[in-house]
Formats: sequence, structure tokens, C-alpha cells
Amino acid sequence: MSAPLLLTFNPGSSTIKIGLYSVLDSSASRIGHGLIDLRHQPLRLHLVHGDRANEIPLKAAVSDDLHEVLDETLGWFAAHFPLDDLVCVGHRVVHGGDRFGGPVAIDDATLAAIAELVPLAPLHQPQSVRLIRAIRHLRPHLLQTASFDTAFHRTQTDLVRRFAIPRRLFDQGIKRYGFHGLSYQFVIGQFARQFPHRARGKIIAAHLGSGASLCALEAGLSRDSSMGFSTLDGIPMSTRCGVLDAGVVLHLLDQKALDVKKVETMLYEQSGLLGVSGISADSRELLASERPEAREALDLFAFRIAGETARLAATLGGLDSFVFTAGIGEHQPEVRAAICERLAWLGVELDPYANGVNAGVISSTRSRVTVLVLPTDEEQIIADEAVTVHHREAAKS
Repeated sequence: MSAPLLLTFNPGSSTIKIGLYSVLDSSASRIGHGLIDLRHQPLRLHLVHGDRANEIPLKAAVSDDLHEVLDETLGWFAAHFPLDDLVCVGHRVVHGGDRFGGPVAIDDATLAAIAELVPLAPLHQPQSVRLIRAIRHLRPHLLQTASFDTAFHRTQTDLVRRFAIPRRLFDQGIKRYGFHGLSYQFVIGQFARQFPHRARGKIIAAHLGSGASLCALEAGLSRDSSMGFSTLDGIPMSTRCGVLDAGVVLHLLDQKALDVKKVETMLYEQSGLLGVSGISADSRELLASERPEAREALDLFAFRIAGETARLAATLGGLDSFVFTAGIGEHQPEVRAAICERLAWLGVELDPYANGVNAGVISSTRSRVTVLVLPTDEEQIIADEAVTVHHREAAKS
């Protein structure tokens, strides 16, 4: 008898990552995955099964509800895998607000609560909502679960989460939430397995991808993070601005007479590495460019990350380990070196060879701070949490 299967959906602002897993007793084992980039027409499904990869053209057009895209995609998955054994679909949901502190089964009430949080994560939350609704339309009796990026940061104190604004606004939910929690949850789990004697120390993890943030961890728990109320906050990103004086927004709205939507688009889609360089949002292209604007964008990226590291180290009261993860963090030695050079005063010293080959430990033997490169896997956390919810729901029936 074949094992039950589950699917995971990890939506970006314009991409959908799909994972297929076997359901084990208390975890999940990946057997295949796919990717759809909704920006590229005609659509293509990049489908991987073991050592085989297929580029499959899709006939469906992108619509507001994604029904046709998902229907065709599930059809291709069914052609390669036994989807009759599918028992659950797990979703990454960026914002859980104060309501969701862990994974949940999705019912009418939870879906409504997730949809209410769309204004707090306008790039990602709408994608999750329409994927959930599309699966409901296509497979109405299939269990769906939600895993929240904000849930991991619920261990932060109110002091850390509070802005210096009227107290009533904090009580209304205007506070620091933190994001990339599924990534940090996976990374600290890997850290604990590989370096158990260090895992209870003071750690800063840097999730550096197209979205980027830092997280301060102690005893494996989130104590502070660079992202706050929204995914705009913290360090500069590929197209997002990072921390910004609120007076700039007021100036753009009042003195420059820009409407809110134009300001939102600028801050989310036209800023960061793209905005500073005027060349590209991709750090690889900027590293290859000889233009001074490209160098300035990368220098600002490293400068802000180092500065935020210092702030988070103050929260922790020290620093024992620094972890790089996600696309830039795992694969770009030049960026890591630029950041660590600015952290030399904290006792950070890299081993140039280890850094150059993306080794697991890239600090020198003289470094007072252990610097590591650990791959992240948000989909594995989504899948494992979906298994937990599936078993919990099955026990109720």
C-alpha cells in the first residue's frame, strides 16, 4: 500500500513553489517539487522528480482565481505521481497577526481571518488566499492547512514588539511581528542537529534572498528581528526599501502629492537593490557590473546588514554565532565577505577559502564568532506542520 501524499504551496509575489511529500508518522519526505513563474507567458511548470527535471508548457492563462492554472498543474502532477493518495495541502501564509501562533486546519473562519490580514502583507497574502480558494474549488473535500511566517516570532517580548506610538495602537495590532519564520524555524533545527553545543547560544541568522531579514535567537527562540509590522522593514532587499523614516512617506504623500498606491508600489517594487542601482534587483548582476551604482547598492546592502546585526546583538547581549541562509546567503561569497568585514569589531573573521567554496563553517579558527552557511527549506516546515495538523484532525474523527 502506498503512503499518503501531501502538497505544499509556497507563494511569492509572482511565483508558486509546489512540493509533493510522502506522509510519515510525524514528518514528511519530499518526493518531487515544481515551480511556476506567473510573470512569464506562456506559463511553464518546472517539475522535478528525483534526478529528472521537466519544463512543461501550460495552456492555462493567469486569472484572478487561478482555477485553470492549478487544475492543469495538478493534472501534470497526477501524470507523474499517484495523486489519488493525496490527503492534505499545506500553505505558507506570510502573516498570521496575533491570532495564529502555530499551524492550523483551514476552515471558513480561519480563511476569513487570513484574508483580513491582506493589507499587512499586500504582496504575498493575496496569493495565499487565492491558492487556498482555488484548491477549495478544485478539491473541496481535501484538508488544507496554514503555516505562518509570523508564528515563530511570538516568543519576542512586548518590549521588542512595541513601537513608540500611542499605546492603544499596539492593542489594535500595530506592532512588530517579524517574518521569514518558517525559514528560521528550519535553520535553527538544522543548527541544533549539527552543532548542539552551540545551539543554545546567542545566534543571529540572516535570511538573504529577494526578501531579506535578520533574526536574533537565544536558546533556539526568536528574541528580535529586523522586519517589524510589514515585510518592508529592516534591511534593504531586492526591490523593497527596508527601514525608512516615516517622514519620507509623509513627504511623498503631502509635498510630492503621490497617491498611496504609487508610494506602495515604489516601496515594495522599485526600491532596494533595484532602486539604488537603477540596474537590477539581482545581486548576481550587480556583482558582475562595473558601474559605480551597482557597487553602491551592494555596499549599502552590506552596510545596513552589519548595522542591524549590531542592534540585534545588543538585544541578545552578545553574539556567539552568525548564520547565512537563503539564495544570497548560501551562494554569494562576495556578499558574505562584505558583511563580515564590517563585523570585524565584533570578532568576526572569515576563512577566505571556506567562504569561497560555500563551506558549512566559514569563520577562521581565530574568529570569536562562529560563522556558518546553512541551507533553508521552508517547504519542509510547511510539510511537517501539515502532517501534524492532518494527524490531529484525523484523531478528531
